[in-house]
Amino acid sequence: MASASLNITVTEKRMLNQSEAAGYTGLPVKHFKATCPVQPVEMRPGSILWDKRDLDQWIDAMKEGAEMATQDAILGKL
Repeated sequence: MASASLNITVTEKRMLNQSEAAGYTGLPVKHFKATCPVQPVEMRPGSILWDKRDLDQWIDAMKEGAEMATQDAILGKL
């Protein structure tokens, strides 16, 4: 029996359309449109895309805000 090897290279997309960006953040599209402050980039006329790095920064900032709120709540109880 012959054997073969297969090399596959997957290039991860950095720029996402609205549906992909919503899915990336875990939000339904309608909630993403209403809550996401990240500004999309018009790569070419009619091509509106969100940068994953900007989405990551937004999510990280929300996490830091939640962490600070939790710390403040704990200190307030002391």
